Amino acid sequence: MRQDIPATPSRVGSVESPLVITAVTVEKRPVAEVVADYGVSRSWVYELLARYRDEGAAAFEPRSRRPHTTPRATPPAVVALVLGIRKQLTDAGLDAGADTIDWHLTHHHQTTLSRATINRILVRAGTVTPDPSKRPKASYLRFEASQPNECWQSDFTHYRLTRPDGTAGVDVEVITWLDDHSRYALHISVHPRVTALIVRDTFRQACHQHGYPASTLTDNGRVALEIELDLLGVRFHHSRPYHPQTCGKVERFHQTQKKWLAAQPEPVTLADLQRQLDWFRRYYNTVRPHRAVNRPTPQQACQARPKATPAKPSIPVHYRVRRDKTDAIGVVTLRHDSQLRHIGLGREHARKRILMLVADRYARVVDAETGELLRELTIDPGKDYQPLGRPPGPPKGQPPKKP
Repeated sequence: MRQDIPATPSRVGSVESPLVITAVTVEKRPVAEVVADYGVSRSWVYELLARYRDEGAAAFEPRSRRPHTTPRATPPAVVALVLGIRKQLTDAGLDAGADTIDWHLTHHHQTTLSRATINRILVRAGTVTPDPSKRPKASYLRFEASQPNECWQSDFTHYRLTRPDGTAGVDVEVITWLDDHSRYALHISVHPRVTALIVRDTFRQACHQHGYPASTLTDNGRVALEIELDLLGVRFHHSRPYHPQTCGKVERFHQTQKKWLAAQPEPVTLADLQRQLDWFRRYYNTVRPHRAVNRPTPQQACQARPKATPAKPSIPVHYRVRRDKTDAIGVVTLRHDSQLRHIGLGREHARKRILMLVADRYARVVDAETGELLRELTIDPGKDYQPLGRPPGPPKGQPPKKP
């Protein structure tokens, strides 16, 4: 004799239901025999017979398996709170994912929910659209500095201002220095164009406030700092061409920053945009919980560990000896910091063969025939032409040379 099989909700209203009812009520077969033949439980047969007497043919319709009560369901007030936080953060242009909402619930509302519960609430309310085209997180190779100031990432992004009449204005550029370990925004400033001189100056400003980093990571266009960093003992790394993931942290920061700016009043001037960026930097560093650093703020993550420091300078002073000839107006060129610098010697030294003795930024120009020192100077990396510092024309008391 077969053993009774426990009834399952899925069998209620199944194809076997009419057969079981017919076997018992029409064929007058014993319940025990029907249970053995159809492999169902005795209790299910009696339950089905009771439904058939009360409801007739409706007893064969599939029944919902949902429980009558859900004592562990999230209260409606908490669901409304989750959706309210989601809307508030989204309207402000801030991240509003399940982890961020969980942080706000814990710290501001003394409410604890799992990430899965929050995500189910968002999906059920239609505020989250699944995107299966995204690559799984496991497919990315992540790297992260282990200490603050171990690595700084830098890049710039474009932003278009708005004219007073509401039309599109000029395009400006925003440069950012970001700590790789803590995601602390070290410096954010807006400029008409980001030049090599601005990169150097913003780096120095960040160093003055936060100390010198052990290394930097920038794109290939930022080579102006290379010699200065080597002299400081700061390692200088380039990102791979056409591979923004290498500087992915600062790239992601720009995405968050632009999302926030899109929810703010449109700035008209550089000063307006800079004020907004200053507010965002304070909020990002001190208020916003950061998912990548286990939910504290970047400032807390930056202060939790000792800062890394640069190594001792690894390269000696770069000495060079160069033979050249001045041009028709007494100017000679010298490549420094990946850029040609024009050094003026004066028209009285036009078409003259010279010898240049260079030690990094310090240079001496000597007459190759007589050994006379024509000029000594320290290269100014912010200038292309290195002037003599005197009024134009030949020295006083000396007539101009005839061509």
